[in-house]
Amino acid sequence: MDMFKYHSEKQKEREAPLATRMRPAALHEFVGQEHLIGEGHVLRKAIEAGKVPSIILWGPPGSGKTTLAYIIANTIEAHFSPVSAVSAGVADLRRIIEEAKERYKLYQQKTILFIDEIHRFNKAQQDAVLPFVEDGTITLIGATTENPSFEVISPLLSRCQVLSLHPLADDEIQVIIMRALMDKLKGLGGLNVELDEDALFHLIVMSNKDARVALNSLEIAALTTSPDASRKRHITLSTIEDAIQHRALPYDKGGERHYDLISALHKSMRGSDPDASLYWLTRMLEAGESPLYIARRLVRFASEDIGMADPQALVLAMAAQQAVHFVGMPEGNLALAEAAVYLATAPKSNSLYQAYSQVQEEIKQGPDEPVPMHLRNPVTPLMKDMGYGKGYKYAHDYPGHFVRQQNLPDSLQGKHYYIPGNQGYEKQVAAQLKAWRQEEKPGKTKTKKGRKG
Repeated sequence: MDMFKYHSEKQKEREAPLATRMRPAALHEFVGQEHLIGEGHVLRKAIEAGKVPSIILWGPPGSGKTTLAYIIANTIEAHFSPVSAVSAGVADLRRIIEEAKERYKLYQQKTILFIDEIHRFNKAQQDAVLPFVEDGTITLIGATTENPSFEVISPLLSRCQVLSLHPLADDEIQVIIMRALMDKLKGLGGLNVELDEDALFHLIVMSNKDARVALNSLEIAALTTSPDASRKRHITLSTIEDAIQHRALPYDKGGERHYDLISALHKSMRGSDPDASLYWLTRMLEAGESPLYIARRLVRFASEDIGMADPQALVLAMAAQQAVHFVGMPEGNLALAEAAVYLATAPKSNSLYQAYSQVQEEIKQGPDEPVPMHLRNPVTPLMKDMGYGKGYKYAHDYPGHFVRQQNLPDSLQGKHYYIPGNQGYEKQVAAQLKAWRQEEKPGKTKTKKGRKG
């Protein structure tokens, strides 16, 4: 490295954000993830033995994935080649692999290829590194916030060990903050910062277990606070509130968190818990989920889990969808909230869902039965001559507007798919169906002459 490049790199390090400057260089400095790097645990033993396999580090933002990758490379004295899946392409990967081959040939030094946000690599990019992971040319460390089983191709996943990182605890975030305040070389120790207790608490809460957010927000607060007469930078609660005005909610509309939250909403409504339903609904909306996606799921829930127990559920769900269209957001969020609470507190029944599923299976597995002749409409004289509509009983001509007749194909006579439950409106439906089905010989009392087709 020439002198100019050396000074350039040093300047870049000095101007890096606090979270980057405070990145630990050794295992004993790392905070959190004791289940992986604590004494006697799997990753620590692999690092200490100098035999780290290819791994995928899966965890929330700010939990230490990139830092851990740097520490592994430092500890086992491997060359560290980091790339971001956002900007790197196949050509970059091939260059790194060729350099790794040459490096091992000349110096017997291993190369760690670190791919940040590996879930953003497409299949072709992941395929490009697969053979070199398999033959040991490189040790792959991938970092992702998304479930690898959804985002990483199976052949690559089978050659890597997936290690799950936990969100940092509040006391761990506090340790990281206090280190940064005291460190005079890389941190804020030289600025003589004094942080109020309530400001510290607010910073921890608003960082949402993300160490990067906590440190960078702390740096903003410190740099925008003028020293007092004693040359101290006194950071109050209002200063922190100004520095971190909105709590970051990690969310990916196409990833696992998206599916976890909508599942939690659906199951909370099914469990008749309006408080949990409101909580998960709001979590999704505040994180930026499409309100129309949520509306579609509410409509589905109204039919699947409530159905005929309360037919108004579907009406209200559709009204919420229309309200979102009409008034937009954020005003539409209350319409969605109203629908979610209504659905959560409505009587539940999956009878309609089960009935449809049974008929679906019947159609897939059973014969393609013809429509009984009496149910066919004789729209032409020829069809009438062939017996279309013959013997059809017009229900409105009978007492109670009901008459027993064959409506299913011959092979399905007597089959009942829809069995109403005993909740809400379905109790009335069940009683009516029972009366109709038990009626042995309905008397034909013609009250008026109606149409027959």
